[in-house]
Formats: sequence, structure tokens, C-alpha cells
Amino acid sequence: MGYDIHITRKLHWSDDGPIITLDEWLAYVARDPEMRLDGFAETIVGGGAVLRIESRGLSVWRAYSHNGINGDMAWFDWSVSGSIIVKNPDMEILGKMWRIAQALSAKVEGDEGEIYDASGAVIDAPPHFSRNLGRKRPWWKFW
Repeated sequence: MGYDIHITRKLHWSDDGPIITLDEWLAYVARDPEMRLDGFAETIVGGGAVLRIESRGLSVWRAYSHNGINGDMAWFDWSVSGSIIVKNPDMEILGKMWRIAQALSAKVEGDEGEIYDASGAVIDAPPHFSRNLGRKRPWWKFW
């Protein structure tokens, strides 16, 4: 399973609390020239099969420096839980997430509860935190 980072307004991303609505997310994507709403993502997997993920808020960061390299893309997905989720982001993507969070009056928080700053560095983390950003997986590798 991949590691998720969340743009959230909640005290902890998995708690109840204030959400980012789909309409807010779509409005943000529409006004950010670096973002594009696709609503789906596709990749070729083993045996030439096509893996397709569909989501109404699925958007790509077009200005990501690694877009298209080895099938890599920076996908941002709105979740019904009221957050924006990116799987396995690198430092560059974390920086974009922070800028989006600022525009949405939110924060950038990882699955383990760690908080990220504008550079993609962890600025607050629980004692058990162990995430290693050095290993980047393709967006479609959930395991």
C-alpha cells in the first residue's frame, strides 16, 4: 500500500472536522494554471493491461519537473473525507501541496500524523514517525 499525504483542515486527517468540499477543490484547480482536472488516471501494467482510476476531483500538477518521466505524474485526488490526497509524493510535490494548503486554509499531514512545511520537510511528527521520502513509487503502486 502506498503512503498518503493529505491536504486537510482537520486536527488529524482521519478525524471528523472541517472539510475541503469538492466544489472548493474544483474552483482551486480551475484558477491554478499549473493544475489540470482530468477525472481519471491511466497506466499500462503487466501484460499490456491498462489500469484506470476514476475520481471526480482527480487532477494533475502539470508543472511537476518529473511529469511523464517513466510514467511519473503528480496526481492530486479529492477524497469524500474532505481532503486532497497524494500517494508517495517527493519533496517537490510536498512543496506544491503546502502552497495549495495555504490557498485552502489547510495543512499538509501524512498518514502517521506528521506535518510538512513549504520545503517538504517534516516540522512536527509523533514519536513513532518513520517515513522515508527517499523511495519514490509510481502513483499506481498501492503496495
